[in-house]
Amino acid sequence: MDILHPSLDHFLVLGAVLFCIGLYGALAKRNAIAILMGIEIMLNAVNITLVAFSFFNPVKPYSTPYLTGQIFAIFIITVAAAEAAVALAMIIAIYRKRNTVDVGEIIS
Repeated sequence: MDILHPSLDHFLVLGAVLFCIGLYGALAKRNAIAILMGIEIMLNAVNITLVAFSFFNPVKPYSTPYLTGQIFAIFIITVAAAEAAVALAMIIAIYRKRNTVDVGEIIS
């Protein structure tokens, strides 16, 4: 195991750790912005694992590599940007109406 040449396992562990951090942030926080940031971290963890699977996929010699992981990552980044824009707009509208971004007070 060489630290300069990470394997697929290293990327999968990194993706799992980031996903767990994002899941904790999305479930344990009460601030709407913190919940949104946790969701973004989870999406980036999925991107890391998709690109890692695509990179370490064995390819026949003299053939083009599979870019499926990179293409899915681009789609996820696009969806995450749209989701962040819509969610931030909703949070701003809720803040103007109720003067809080605490999820517990917004629901009640």
